[in-house]
This record gives sequence, structure tokens and C-alpha cells, in this order.
Amino acid sequence: MIDVVHIVLFTFLAVIAVTIIRLKDLFAAVMLAGIFSLLSASLFTVMDAVDVAFTEAAVGAGASTLLMLAALGLTDHTEHPHHSRLRPLALAVAVLTGIALAYGTLDMPRYGDPDAPIHHHVAPRYIEETPHEIGVPNMVTAVLASYRGYDTWGETTVIFTACIGVLLLLRGRARPRHRLDGRSGEGGEP
Repeated sequence: MIDVVHIVLFTFLAVIAVTIIRLKDLFAAVMLAGIFSLLSASLFTVMDAVDVAFTEAAVGAGASTLLMLAALGLTDHTEHPHHSRLRPLALAVAVLTGIALAYGTLDMPRYGDPDAPIHHHVAPRYIEETPHEIGVPNMVTAVLASYRGYDTWGETTVIFTACIGVLLLLRGRARPRHRLDGRSGEGGEP
């Protein structure tokens, strides 16, 4: 049954991704990107990666969507067509990067493989020692909050700093207001 859910969610993600690429309305593209992130969070939840799902929901569907909407407030809401030629060097770099990334995954253990190295080294220690060392019943929470506490704190700090930086950049680029009589509202005239 889980395989059917995976297939349905991946199909929705693929359809939404293609739709986003083809859209000219930027507002609709941002909204669909938020839906894409929410579906990704659902997929992570189904795959038992709840911590990743929380991050995707908060950052992908929440903060990123808000930042993109704020950016849309400073630009036009539609994409203007431009004529560009195919750039073979850019295409070659993208294809080579994709091949390198695919090649890098060839020696990874299969998803859910019980013989994967993590199941023989780190996981047994966490399963056996977490209740005694930490006292938290949820092992994922114990790992993120205690064993990897500084790492989680650092990730949170980086995300917070990036959000504040983008908000400050967007704040500095406000469009001039137009008065009802058609003149710009900037300047010394009331």
C-alpha cells in the first residue's frame, strides 16, 4: 500500500513541477511551489522522515513561499518573454553535473537495506543507549536535540540569518508610491 502512496505523491510532484515550468503567471508559480513543498513534506512523512518533513513544511512551504510573495510585491506578476539562444556550454555543464550526481549514488546501499553500514554501527547504539543517556522516548528527537544539538542549533541559526538577510534586502527595494493624480509620491510635495 505504501508503494501506491509513493507513486501517487511522486506523480503529483512531477505534474506540479512541469506546470510550474510552463507557467507565465509568477503568483501562480509561487503558490504551486508552496504546494510542491507541502507534498514533499507529506512524502517525507510517509517515508518515516518526520524531522525532514517538519523542516520542509516550515522552510519550503512556509518561509520560502512568504519570501517569494514578498519578492513578487516588488516585481511584475507575469514573466516577460525574452528570446534566448541555446547555450551548449551551460547544457553540457548541467548534463555532466547530473551524471556526476547519479554516479555518486551508485555505491549507496539500497533504501531500507538492513545490511547498510548505519544499521551496524550507529543505530544500535542509539536504540540501546538513548533511553538511559537522554531519557527522551523519541529517538529522532533525542538525536536532533541532544546528540546533534549543536548541529541543529547551527542549522537553525543559518536559516534564521538567511531569512533576516533576504527580508532586509527586500525591504530596501520598495517601489515608489503613486498618488491619485498620477504624480510620484516621492519628493518634497505634499
